Amino acid sequence: MTADETSAAPADTTTGPAGISAPSSATSAAPAGKENRSFLRRLLSGPEADPAADAGYQDAPDRVGFFTDTSVCIGCKACEVACKEWNAVPEDGLTLTGMSYDNTQGLGASTWRHVAFVEQPKPARTGPPEPDGRPLLPLSAPGEAAPAAQESTRWLMSSDVCKHCTHAACLDVCPTGSLFRTEFGTVVVQQDICNGCGYCVPACPYGVIEQRPEDGRAFKCTLCYDRLGAGQEPACAKACPTESIQFGPLDELRERAALRVEQLHATGVPEARLYGHEPDDGVGGDGAFFLLLDDPEVYGLPPAPVVTTRDLPAMWMHAGVAACTLLATAGAAHALPALLCRLPGLFGKGPR
Repeated sequence: MTADETSAAPADTTTGPAGISAPSSATSAAPAGKENRSFLRRLLSGPEADPAADAGYQDAPDRVGFFTDTSVCIGCKACEVACKEWNAVPEDGLTLTGMSYDNTQGLGASTWRHVAFVEQPKPARTGPPEPDGRPLLPLSAPGEAAPAAQESTRWLMSSDVCKHCTHAACLDVCPTGSLFRTEFGTVVVQQDICNGCGYCVPACPYGVIEQRPEDGRAFKCTLCYDRLGAGQEPACAKACPTESIQFGPLDELRERAALRVEQLHATGVPEARLYGHEPDDGVGGDGAFFLLLDDPEVYGLPPAPVVTTRDLPAMWMHAGVAACTLLATAGAAHALPALLCRLPGLFGKGPR
């Protein structure tokens, strides 16, 4: 990509949790008892209107994200190239996988944008009129038999990326504060703080984040945090020639996506649906959501992702109950022999 602007330092690259200058904490006191457990569960799952404010940022800007309209993706891979050039991401393989024109297969430590190519056999449409009222004309002369319907192939292309979840399990399990929530509501990895523990890798419900084998550190999309701090849009959205990748305030993108789905339904594409846009889904809504033309599994996306840390409060409570039960059992096992020895004395009978 030939950038038409120069790199600028972000407004604040040292904001976040442990290891850096953390934002000021909220002043409201945490509720107690049952309300406290509900409060903790809300922090880990469910709708969350403002993740940046929840992380402690005061007067944070509107949350931003991506809306990827796969119906206009042409598979040019400009987003992949722009991402690699701007973020200095190393190459991740120069050989075809044998799976269509896909040579990267999926997201990883050196693939922050991945364009999926899905080939589907699709029967040729015959008979019913087109949505605009124009009939399909048979390709046969008068008096000749019409040719049998033949299968054609349709391409489903989609540029996948980190979802920047509202409830990011990778962030919750990071022990060093390498992963942190930015003032824009995005999730960023600081490689200089990452210790390579790998806890974030199995925590991600989408399988996005990955460690590089050279040093074990984790890498993923930052939604071009440096560019956001300078008032610029991410490199992939800037390079997309069809505006399949759209960047902006998340609420505005959701409204735009709903209108786009209605438009596609009205023009005869009933299979169009949104993915990752619901604030009450298993991850609290994604910061990068998609318009799909088939089931999520077709694009390599989980059908119903759930943040892996959702049940941590209940798990810790059950572990605490089990620990207390174990201690009580151990205490009873030590006290029972002494109690049995004293039983004769308690009934006025001495030893014989």
